Amino acid sequence: MKRAIAVVTTSRADYSHLYWPLRDLSVNEDTDLRIVALGSHLSPEFGNTVREIEKDGFRIDARVECLLSSDSDVGMAKTIGIATLSLADLFGKMRPDLLLLIADRYEMLAPASVALALRLPIAHIEGGEISEGAIDNAVRNALTKMSHIHFTSTYTARDRLIAMGEEPWRVHRAGAPSLDHLRRSPLLGREELEALLTIDLQKPTALVLYHPVTLARDTVREADALFAALESFPEQLLFFYPNADAGSRKLIERTQSFLDSRKDGRIFTNLNAITYWSLLRQAELLVGNSSSGIMETASFALPTVNIGIRQQGRERPGNVIDAAPELSAILNAVRIARSDDFRRSIKGITNPYGEGFASKKIVEILTTAPLGEALLMKRHLPLQAEALSEGVANSR
Repeated sequence: MKRAIAVVTTSRADYSHLYWPLRDLSVNEDTDLRIVALGSHLSPEFGNTVREIEKDGFRIDARVECLLSSDSDVGMAKTIGIATLSLADLFGKMRPDLLLLIADRYEMLAPASVALALRLPIAHIEGGEISEGAIDNAVRNALTKMSHIHFTSTYTARDRLIAMGEEPWRVHRAGAPSLDHLRRSPLLGREELEALLTIDLQKPTALVLYHPVTLARDTVREADALFAALESFPEQLLFFYPNADAGSRKLIERTQSFLDSRKDGRIFTNLNAITYWSLLRQAELLVGNSSSGIMETASFALPTVNIGIRQQGRERPGNVIDAAPELSAILNAVRIARSDDFRRSIKGITNPYGEGFASKKIVEILTTAPLGEALLMKRHLPLQAEALSEGVANSR
């Protein structure tokens, strides 16, 4: 019998990471792939990106409407609840053999919670990373403890999951699946991009990827310094919509207002993965607080300025320069990023997040892992005697 594997995707961002695992699972003779789309995929405000999945030739097995038309933390919390109710009915009928989840979006708590109650084993991609300035950090760790198979992007992340008590045989360093695009997807050349996006890429171009800082009470408080710094940028500025988090509408409105005063800028609601990766290859600089700036830009030796606390703690390649959310700090980091010395120093750097073979590893494990109680029953590693003795002594 074919192994039924359900994959949940909630947004353009995770779909770009899931594309090659989905492609390889869809042609695997022993796999019955089920794709579940929810969240911003189904939102006209965020580009109705479920159409991109269908355009790529995939069948959507279920659409789950759950994203509230909201710009608040309460809206985020209610979205989790609505998704949980809907997915309980869906997975109760579907009963897949495995459920594949990725990364750290808050919506992912819904399918994980439902699977836990229904005794459905979970495989999770990109656990073990750190982003201390966002609720994503807690979501990611919660998903780790609810999951039964783990695919990490880096070796450090694998070590971290084992340190969290996950059995080593369950934890596989695969690399970030988004990097498979670099090896397997034909990227667009400059002239193709210019025609597709109606922009002139002969001009020096900076990409701006900035999301709400979800751990902060005011999720857009760090944006003031970013926009103040952008005022002095001579480059053409290409913005991308933020995630569907509390504060996203404020950021979109502010970006549109900012661009009203400039002749050389654009904001894109969504770009497919190939177009986005092709832009990374053509850009001079990336600025923002997106995980893409840390996980993907090293593959192009693209100077990247990471602003604020959102990605605090995440493993960094050498092309990333951190800046506090202050005008002077951002401008100083950008000055370094633009320098010839820095650009020379990052040529040929290695990306710790992978080599472009993640999908092969993920599919191999998903299609051969044991099922049933052997997978569901997680055993915790024994405490080291030294650590236990020290803990007892310290508690006295």
